Amino acid sequence: MKKPQNIFLNESMGSVFYFQGKTMKSILCLLLAFLWCEFSFAQTGLYSILDFGAVANGKTVNTHSIQKTIDVCAEKGGGSVIVPPGIFLTGTLSLKSHVNLVLMAGSVLRGSSNLSDYRSDSLPDYGRVYYGIIYTENAEQVSITGQGMIDGNESVFFDWTKAKVIEWGGTKFTRQKENFRKVNSGIGDGPVVPLDRPRQMVIFSNCKNVVIRDVSINNAPFWTLHLADCDGAVISGVKIHASLLTPNSDGLDLTSCSNIRVSDCDIRTGDDAIAITGYAYHFELPGYKNIRHVSENITVTNCTLQSSSSGIRIGFLDQNTVRNIHVSNCTITNSNRGIGIFLRDEGSLENITFSNLTIETRLHTGDWWGNGEPIHVSAIRGKEKVKLGQIKNLTFRDIYCKGESGLLLYGTDESPLDNILFENVKFELTGSKLNSVAGGNIDLRGCLGDENQLFSRDLPGLLIRHAKNVTVSGFSLVWSGEPQPWQTWGIEALSVSGFDISKFTGSSARGSRKKASVHLNKVDRFTSDLAASQVEIVK
Repeated sequence: MKKPQNIFLNESMGSVFYFQGKTMKSILCLLLAFLWCEFSFAQTGLYSILDFGAVANGKTVNTHSIQKTIDVCAEKGGGSVIVPPGIFLTGTLSLKSHVNLVLMAGSVLRGSSNLSDYRSDSLPDYGRVYYGIIYTENAEQVSITGQGMIDGNESVFFDWTKAKVIEWGGTKFTRQKENFRKVNSGIGDGPVVPLDRPRQMVIFSNCKNVVIRDVSINNAPFWTLHLADCDGAVISGVKIHASLLTPNSDGLDLTSCSNIRVSDCDIRTGDDAIAITGYAYHFELPGYKNIRHVSENITVTNCTLQSSSSGIRIGFLDQNTVRNIHVSNCTITNSNRGIGIFLRDEGSLENITFSNLTIETRLHTGDWWGNGEPIHVSAIRGKEKVKLGQIKNLTFRDIYCKGESGLLLYGTDESPLDNILFENVKFELTGSKLNSVAGGNIDLRGCLGDENQLFSRDLPGLLIRHAKNVTVSGFSLVWSGEPQPWQTWGIEALSVSGFDISKFTGSSARGSRKKASVHLNKVDRFTSDLAASQVEIVK
């Protein structure tokens, strides 16, 4: 069959027309089809950035042309702004209500290497702050879709020859002191030193009904995709890749957002792959305007995550309540910390479930937060003169973990963890080539007091400290690798009220002098199906 000479596609009608031949009838059909397609495109609101002067040479800064396309689309009542194949250099763009930015396969919106091309503000205590590639606020029914890419051009915003040194908290309380996470040459796992750079690469602030689907958002010099104070969003099939050496290059940040669905995403970043927080204060920074709402009703499912920090982080400083968060069917690999849940401020973290997860973690060198633990939950004061919140109603179910440091449930007398369930959690605690420079420590950075930030401690497979109403059912623990002198019991519980263990399989660490598999210190209302010889009790 002869290949058609001319092809016309009307995507809005879902029809493809083929015309070939040299007869007058064919030419007439061709003309009619052309006119019909032009009329249909105009009626459906399709606007190509090429028609407004954009040039795909990777050199011309197209900010004005692309923004003009967006503005005209919005003025006409909305529609789709089309970015065709090619590399389009740009500074900061702002999407509008009812506008869908469509990145066709082969298209690249690349951030300029010149900071003056980005929108900026001069702020007290921060100096000049630059926005990223897309900053959208107060919009609704706004979206980014397609098979193309937004490229943050990270290569020009870092010194790739130097690694950041640990400053916050220092290393003097670690087991290794000045040798903590030290590398003999090179930069190890980074992170590299940042230069002046744009802030969050793609921001939606105070928006409603946001859709980000199928696009690639790569090479961010700072946070990649940030939704702040948004209500109603679908983020699906998105690929976010940044260097695993770059600091602050979070994948997806949801701050003070409600009713968000995240699914089928592939996120690989230096800093947290997904972060969910609920900021409580007014920040005069891009993306932080009037953010005072809780974060609630958020689902994350069917995602693959990788991070030099946390695969999933929930909570931190300047924290309002985060609640009703459900994470399922995800894989976290090659990360410094799998799941990190941090309470350091007022507001609570509550009603959070994790189910059907695979988590693999390892120790890293350099100034990354975390120390190889697959699951980390901690509640400890990070600010003076606030009423510290609480972590409560937390479930881990059907989870396989493999990591180079133990699981951590770390409350304080001021803020004990409440109602924690571990059900059918399988954990293999492996050896590490970095044990000599990083093993046997806990990282709680973000809290008050240097002695509480990075410090040495003997570690069990599962540490539970200052908690109440804790249930561990079907927990399986396997020790592998060379035994370490700081490895102790299978489970250690300290200052726990209401603790039930059932169907636990595991033991103290190989080579450890600890004979019992479970150690209890100041634990009341303890129930278990374990033999008495497996439990060591200290009143």
